[in-house]
Amino acid sequence: MREFKDYYQILGVPRNATEKEIKAAYRKLARKYHPDVNPGDKQAEEKFKEINEAYQVLSDPEKRAAYDRYGEQWQAYQRMREQYGEGFEPGGFGAPFDLGDFGEFIEQLLRGGGVGGGLRVQRAPRDIEQTLEISLHEAIHGGTRTIQIGMEEPCPTCGGTGVAPESRRTCRACGGTGRRRFGMFGLEMHCDECEGTGVVGAPCPTCRGSGVVVRTRTLTVNIPPGVAEGQRLRLAGEGAPGADGTRGDLYLRLKIKPDPRFERKDDDLYTDVDIDYLTAILGGEVEVPTPHGIVKMKVPPGTQSGTRFRLAGKGLPLGKGKIGDLYARARITVPKHLTPRERELLEQLRQLRNRQEVKL
Repeated sequence: MREFKDYYQILGVPRNATEKEIKAAYRKLARKYHPDVNPGDKQAEEKFKEINEAYQVLSDPEKRAAYDRYGEQWQAYQRMREQYGEGFEPGGFGAPFDLGDFGEFIEQLLRGGGVGGGLRVQRAPRDIEQTLEISLHEAIHGGTRTIQIGMEEPCPTCGGTGVAPESRRTCRACGGTGRRRFGMFGLEMHCDECEGTGVVGAPCPTCRGSGVVVRTRTLTVNIPPGVAEGQRLRLAGEGAPGADGTRGDLYLRLKIKPDPRFERKDDDLYTDVDIDYLTAILGGEVEVPTPHGIVKMKVPPGTQSGTRFRLAGKGLPLGKGKIGDLYARARITVPKHLTPRERELLEQLRQLRNRQEVKL
């Protein structure tokens, strides 16, 4: 079982923290542990992933509410809501109760405690789609993720037939083939007597005749470099199984998490760049952090605060090899403390500027 993570402790905030306090704590920690700030530091990289995971849950009101209520089982609850609808609650639609141990919940569900008396049998393999949140760094550079997903599995007791092994017998209607012929043209159809399994008998006590049980599966996902928001990754044969054990596919729709260093607007990114007042007056170069690394940007003389500079191809990956732009907004900085000599020179400069303005 996955180790329980206290997201509040990870971000260093109390359980009654406001959205503003959670966001502030996340930004502070994200800047400290970001991979670009700690190149090659695996511990910092893992810490950064953990911080992002905590923020994605606590910044989402629905996820936070489920986490606060169900603790380490909140994701299992979320998956059940996705599968059985927004009105789903363990114990029946609209009937809240304490989830407690998830194994007990599954047992209750299979015995008819929810969703109308057990899980419906899904005989055909099915494709499944879920959302996978990735960091901006992963979207650009790629990476490997390990995910856990609640999935229907063929019942180990009955082999997915839904029939108790000790009472199993061949279906007379189809002769054990699971298919029947109807009409003058010999149309072959699914046998409704055995639901296509070829066998009949008493319901399996483990799965209550559904043929499936719910298990948590651990999968490894390879994220290729340059993926875009909304792009889908296909994991062949990792979807829901049919009665014969074959599986559909699992599709992961990618969602790029907010990055504390950048503001996103449509396909472009924006970031603030500090420029000292002398460079703003005289011109020069400054370093600009981008999702692709640090780049140097030329600053023309007389640059004003708020001026935007476009760095083409330094933004978000847009798919098919295309990359959006990054806009660097100038933020002019002035020193809080001056040496006597600096003050003397600036006073001379001010007097010179005043004389020039009088002449004009």
